[in-house]
Amino acid sequence: MINYKKIKNQMISLLLLLTWITYAQEPVDYVNPLVGTDSKPSMSNGNTYPAIAMPWGMNFWTPQTGKMGDGWAYTYSADKLRGFKQTHQPSPWMNDYGQFAIMPLTGKTRFTEDDRASWYSHKSEIVKPYYYSVYLADHDITTEITPTERAAMFRFTFPENENSHVVLDALDKGSYVKIIPKERKIIGYTTKNSGGVPDNFKNYFVMVFDKDFETTKTFNGEQLLEGLEIETDHAGAIVSFKTKKGEVVIAKVASSFISYDQAELNLKELGSDDFDTIKKNGRAAWNKELGRIKVEGGSVDQFRTFYSCLYRSLLFPRKFFEYDANGKVVHYSPYSGEVLPGYMFTDTGFWDTFRALFPFLNLMYPELNTQIQEGLANAYKEGGWLPEWGSPGLRNVMVGNNSASVVADAYLKNGDTNSYDIATLYEALIHGANNAGPLTAVGRAGVDYYNKLGYVPYDVGINENAARTLEYAYDDFTIYQLAKALNKPKKEINLYKKRSLNYKNLFDPETKLMRGKNENGEFMAPFNPFKWGDAFTEGNSWHYTWSVFHDIQGLANLMGGNDAFAAKLDKVFSLPPVFDESYYGSVIHEIREMQVANMGQYAHGNQPIQHMPYLYNFAGQPWKTQYWVRETMDRMYTPAPDGYCGDEDNGQTSAWYVFSAMGFYPVCPGTDQYVLGTPLFQKTTLILENGKEININAPNNSTTNKYVNALTLNGKAYSKNWLSHQELVQGAVLNFDMSDTPNKNRGTKTEDFPFSLSNEK
Repeated sequence: MINYKKIKNQMISLLLLLTWITYAQEPVDYVNPLVGTDSKPSMSNGNTYPAIAMPWGMNFWTPQTGKMGDGWAYTYSADKLRGFKQTHQPSPWMNDYGQFAIMPLTGKTRFTEDDRASWYSHKSEIVKPYYYSVYLADHDITTEITPTERAAMFRFTFPENENSHVVLDALDKGSYVKIIPKERKIIGYTTKNSGGVPDNFKNYFVMVFDKDFETTKTFNGEQLLEGLEIETDHAGAIVSFKTKKGEVVIAKVASSFISYDQAELNLKELGSDDFDTIKKNGRAAWNKELGRIKVEGGSVDQFRTFYSCLYRSLLFPRKFFEYDANGKVVHYSPYSGEVLPGYMFTDTGFWDTFRALFPFLNLMYPELNTQIQEGLANAYKEGGWLPEWGSPGLRNVMVGNNSASVVADAYLKNGDTNSYDIATLYEALIHGANNAGPLTAVGRAGVDYYNKLGYVPYDVGINENAARTLEYAYDDFTIYQLAKALNKPKKEINLYKKRSLNYKNLFDPETKLMRGKNENGEFMAPFNPFKWGDAFTEGNSWHYTWSVFHDIQGLANLMGGNDAFAAKLDKVFSLPPVFDESYYGSVIHEIREMQVANMGQYAHGNQPIQHMPYLYNFAGQPWKTQYWVRETMDRMYTPAPDGYCGDEDNGQTSAWYVFSAMGFYPVCPGTDQYVLGTPLFQKTTLILENGKEININAPNNSTTNKYVNALTLNGKAYSKNWLSHQELVQGAVLNFDMSDTPNKNRGTKTEDFPFSLSNEK
């Protein structure tokens, strides 16, 4: 007789064992650096490249499928590699700076990017944050890379060949190479950049091999040359060897924005370690950082998505500093062109990252964010302004004055435990809030109008004026919060509190949406709330109406109360994804990404509306937040090459997922609060820098059990729709009772709603 019960129990045990084996991997094993690489200018599924790097490393490395100067350096659909590029690119739209490429090959001497290119397959590609390997089919070479923060080691496995080569392409726009055969070395520099650099900008590099060169050549553009040295528009070097089958050639490479000598110092990061040791150390470094958050009780794909997003959240802003011969922190200033002491970070746009990425650093990496704040103080002292988009220096892109949020949130959350020059940073905020900068994206464009009228007018030649007004008002709120914390004069405090209410000047009582307003006080007409751009930035009125992070209750009051506010939120999801692209003259990729997402006017692929699902908490309908946050996590994120629903944007879209998966989100940086959502996993453990832990338990969580039926905080029933940062960082245990049906009684009382300025006593 067959014992079906015994067989069933054995199968369950086997499944549990297989589950344990799968989930017993280390965090870095779940990361897929190819997430987001299946992108193109007309449709972004992330617009990322595989960053082979250390967390926040000064230099990244990436395989290069695109041509020289193409911001889409690596696209998943490509079938040829042109080289392996040291890159500092934050996004394809910002493009790169200080980049150069390395490519091994065999056979006749080929050095132009098309001639040296090789077919490859993802099937013969291994991609980890700390390691990359690929087989170059046309050359019968396996190339491997493993990095440190400022250096990297290459391992080339060659076939038997009389003519094996390595090309170092310093690219165009001004470069230099010198081959030093006795030292098995190539040195040089590249000046290639996309803006935001002083006139003396150079990235100096050094590359050292473990094998003597048989022959050497240089090149000038497409012209092959004899000789060991060349300085020109487009310089490059070729070193050649005779190799045996399976022969391994090691190359060490490092660079510096300061000097050749400093590049040599940076090369010492590799020490005497071999390739596998560097690789092992890199793996350990990533596991250390990724392991600060442990998730349990989810699907393998959810694990992969979570840790891939966490990886992207730990890349930017980039460390733009180095260590001198005495071990002291120094940096080349992308603002003044000088070499100066102290920290510097770059490659982040605050318009994107003030929302979730920087609050995430304040929660999990306050020590690092203290260094970032010191770097911002240095940026102000060296350039006279805080960068709103730095890459590496000031860039003229996006709107707002959101450095105020980044500075204020860091100090308000961690200023009592981390000492830095907040006085200089406060001075920088006041300067930026009251002056138009040297670029329209620095300081405040339209500041005189804003300070006089309370808004930037639609008809005075300043584009995206409504977006600027709304962001300036929020930024003024963060200055108000910081001014209170620093005990500034009451007159100054009250000024910024008053300005933070300027959002009301653009609220149209007829449509109950935000609308551009002319200098004479009349709303612009005709008004199409589905029109992208124009008065808004990469969005329309349905997206920007919710950009009142600091006073959602005030916005709800303007709309007619909480029920009317919630109904307006509902409409975002129920409206068809129609649009008016006439301002741009064509359908920009952000529009297309909203259209295809099938979530109405909710455009999660871009930043302005990403916080909006959390706003139901302010109207006493938290179950709708829970529904739409889980829908967004489930539908808009995957661990595949097309895994994002728009630009990933330097960790912001990833940090949204990381926070949301933990069950809360920083709707208003500059306050102490996180707004509740719905946890994704059955258990999440956050290990804080102070040694405390936040334990988030939801044992009956599942695909269907997405609603919060009840919550306890440190063993006590908790009805509020928000969590306190200061309470969490003391260590906390949150126990969620999850359900498949909404609890429409929990979190419905006004005393349970998150902070709004209008409710401030």
